[in-house]
Parts: sequence; structure tokens; C-alpha cells
Amino acid sequence: MTKSTSTYWNAFSPSHRERWRPVQGLEPMAEEITLSVDPVTGEYTKLTRFLPGADTSAWGEKTHPYPEEVFIIIGRLYDQAFDLWLEAGHYASRPPGERHGPFKTDVGCVVLEASFPHRAGPL
Repeated sequence: MTKSTSTYWNAFSPSHRERWRPVQGLEPMAEEITLSVDPVTGEYTKLTRFLPGADTSAWGEKTHPYPEEVFIIIGRLYDQAFDLWLEAGHYASRPPGERHGPFKTDVGCVVLEASFPHRAGPL
């Protein structure tokens, strides 16, 4: 099986607003939209939108046993683990187990994320 495919569509168009879902546990400060997913491997590509003023400090930092790639599309996001403001154009290819977050944003931020759970390794 391979990741789902679709023809061109605009995730930011008001006509696709209903496809955005609150990020579980981060309501109402973040929402996400899945762009593509492989139901067999769990590999996915999604957009996460952190709304202005979002702060995930209460949830602490994150790690997971699989690699992921992130790209900041618009806005800015502070990653406490790296003591770094990520701005539009920042990219990271995170190895399994890399600490990241908690996050906060003053102006809001949209992040493109590609995750590869089928490539999980030991933490």
C-alpha cells in the first residue's frame, strides 16, 4: 500500500475549513489537517496550525520512536528544547527520540509535518 493521493486542492481555502480538526489535547490552541496517509505503515503528512498565543508548556516536551520532518510554512514557533524561534522557512529532519517542545507562538504558525511511524527505533 502507498500513501493516499489527491489532485490539487487548497488546504487554506474556506471551502475546506471543515477538514481541519482540533489537535487532541491542545484544543482550542492548535488544529490539524491530514494531507496524505498510508493506512498500512501509518506514514502521514499533515499541516498543524498553532493559533496566536498558543503555548503547550503544560504538556511538556515530546519524543517519539520514529523520524519526522517539519517545515515552518508561515508564522513563528518557539521550540523550548532548542531555545530557538522557528520562522517561515525553517526545516528539520528529526531522528527517532529527539526531544522537541514545548512550543509557543505569539503570531500563530503553520507547520508541515511528515512522520514515519513504521521506521520506529529504540529510544
